Amino acid sequence: MEYKVSEIFTSINGEGERAGEPAVFVRLTGCPLRCSYCDTAYALSFDSPHTVMTEDDIAAYITESGIRNVTLTGGEPLASKGVRTLLERLSQLPVRVEIETSGCVDVSICRGIVPAPVLTIDYKLPSSGMESRMIRANFMSLSPDDTVKFVAGSREDLDRALEVIREFSLSCHIHISPVWGRIDPQEIVAFMLEHRLNGVKLQLQLHKIVWDADKRGV
Repeated sequence: MEYKVSEIFTSINGEGERAGEPAVFVRLTGCPLRCSYCDTAYALSFDSPHTVMTEDDIAAYITESGIRNVTLTGGEPLASKGVRTLLERLSQLPVRVEIETSGCVDVSICRGIVPAPVLTIDYKLPSSGMESRMIRANFMSLSPDDTVKFVAGSREDLDRALEVIREFSLSCHIHISPVWGRIDPQEIVAFMLEHRLNGVKLQLQLHKIVWDADKRGV
């Protein structure tokens, strides 16, 4: 298979359960959503600038890097044609694969792969303008190793995140992140304490703190 790779690079995980650890990022082009706060608009179109790579090309880059964490992102990586083939190829490597997905694509495409990739599903809250595109079933079949991420830009978003956590009785990892520049992280902390959100983590985007917030390839 051939894949449209917007960028591939090594950095640290800026988010997720392995935040701060080295990782290889594989960003595929194309996303069916148009979130109000998207910070990867350069990869939204399936015809965005890209390099064509096969699953073997991608696997070779990862192997040569010597990095054991791999983050498949986008765009929306699960919307890429033939992504199952890529995931099966990566499962043959001695790496841990994480998929950053938006919740608008059926994640069952990842099931049955051994070892299983870890999912980080971004539930789109009201300020994104995309909540209606969420597939409910995606949030009902998560493993304890998976993560649901809520990117909040307002108190309304925080209230909705709490409703979703309770509605789906989420028992996986749960992170709440601020929309960059829209909400003070202190407000999120106050909300978490107010509602005694045990097991929920505040997550800041480390790559935007270590480097310039708009810098690419990090």
